Amino acid sequence: MAGFMDKITRFLRSPQGHKLQAKARQMAQDPRKRAQAEQLLRKFRGGKKH
Repeated sequence: MAGFMDKITRFLRSPQGHKLQAKARQMAQDPRKRAQAEQLLRKFRGGKKH
C-alpha cells in the first residue's frame, strides 16, 4: 500500500497536483458546491440531516 500512497504524494506535489488542490479549495468556498458535497457524503454514509 505504501507504493500507492507514494504515487499520490508525488502527484500532489507536482504542478498538476497543485492546480487540482487550488481548484478544490476554490470549489469548497462556493456555498452551492459545498452543499452538494455534504449531500453526497450524507447519501454515501446513509445518514440523515440532523
